Amino acid sequence: MDFAEPAAADRRRLDPARVFAAGLANHHVSNTAYPIAHQTTVAPYRVKSGEQPRAVTRAFSRATDLSVYVHVPFCETRCGFCEYTVVRREEATLAEQYVDALVKEIALYDAALGLGARRVHGFDLGGGTPTWLSLEQIARIAEAVRSTVRLEPGVCASIETTPRIAAREPAKIAGLPGLGFDRISMGVQVADAELLGALGRGNDGAREQLRAAEHIRRAGFARFNVDLMYGFAGQSLAGWRATLEHAVRLGPDAITLYRMRYKLTRISHQAAEVGLDQVQALSELAKQVLADAGFCAPVGKTTLSRLAGEDGTSSYLSRRVRDGLPYLGFGLGAQSFSLGTLAYNAGAAGKNLTPYLRRVASGQLPLQDQYLLPRCQAMAKMCAVSFYFGAIDGAAFVRSFGVELEQAFPDALDFVLQRGLMAWSGRSLCLTGAGLAQLPGVIALFFAPSVQAHLTERSPNDVAPRRGLPLHRPVAEASGV
Repeated sequence: MDFAEPAAADRRRLDPARVFAAGLANHHVSNTAYPIAHQTTVAPYRVKSGEQPRAVTRAFSRATDLSVYVHVPFCETRCGFCEYTVVRREEATLAEQYVDALVKEIALYDAALGLGARRVHGFDLGGGTPTWLSLEQIARIAEAVRSTVRLEPGVCASIETTPRIAAREPAKIAGLPGLGFDRISMGVQVADAELLGALGRGNDGAREQLRAAEHIRRAGFARFNVDLMYGFAGQSLAGWRATLEHAVRLGPDAITLYRMRYKLTRISHQAAEVGLDQVQALSELAKQVLADAGFCAPVGKTTLSRLAGEDGTSSYLSRRVRDGLPYLGFGLGAQSFSLGTLAYNAGAAGKNLTPYLRRVASGQLPLQDQYLLPRCQAMAKMCAVSFYFGAIDGAAFVRSFGVELEQAFPDALDFVLQRGLMAWSGRSLCLTGAGLAQLPGVIALFFAPSVQAHLTERSPNDVAPRRGLPLHRPVAEASGV
């Protein structure tokens, strides 16, 4: 893999104690959504628009193994806590045109990269709410993927839904396994009626959610996951316990816990009201309640499963997180990563369909921004995402970068091992209980120097984007997590 030469800001060596403290102070942004502050930290590596098609071909030329993510940017309503690329309600009338564009984009990438010759180890259809589309539209997307790429045996393809759709459109839910979707993830988030109202999210009601879960089970999915969120301003331990117990009653195979990330949301101003101690208390309660109900996971893993020996996540996410497998993102604002490159599709900044639709209609790959990364940024990206599972796989790291973790991050490893924040388990570097309690500080130690410097210099309460700057964000982070 060819990597860019690091800019001066990425050739620095910062004091790990200072970086750790900055990560804790900036706990709302020091997380798996990497990189931070694109407009400064990775700006030196931006590929000129005219050179992007050639850069894509070069970046994926040796990627014989990869995964695929397809983004659907439609929802019934945009929740106050949403950080992802979801378009305005009036653009929902363009759904059929959008599906046409997705099918064409997949064909454009096939022409550029010869996707049929690659081994594809994961396929997620995320959003937004992909089941907002009709079953026929979902079938067109699934067929476009499956007729273009070669999915490896055993791939667990995943799709996302809401309780309202799953409860009120059982025929649609029942048709999804026949399209090849083995796993479904339902976004419950919270079950506290008062908190739901404050977040601008409709209260689907416990009965409707139970009906949704029943429709999912009847449909015959191999795996059923429920998403929950914590870390909101005003979220009480009692309300969070009620949410957790309600989620258990829904009978999923896995429950995924998302900590609220305020950046780029409508409630970003509330971040200052949420302290790290509150977040830790909510996290500890979740582990206790779910463990009592038979849901298990290694320390720090965000998805807990009650099926022994299973991740609970989709093949796309498992291979991406554990192995650092390259992935292609299709659709509005979708992210692609090839170890040495990071790219975002058109429409990521403005959350509108026009740039994406125009680019695809003209026969161009719909790229908005692409970065040829130096090795330190690519390593940081892989390590940051690894914390979804609470561990960095040392063997996968060597396969990707040809260097041991100890050589790549000597200061970080000395810091976490000496303080008991992480420990070796075979060839994996794993979070301990102490490390999980201070995760924002731990994860910052593996960021590239330019991102570490940004954390040490920023105001901890500055989670809202500065006006006039591009709002790039890794849409694919959401899928299947």
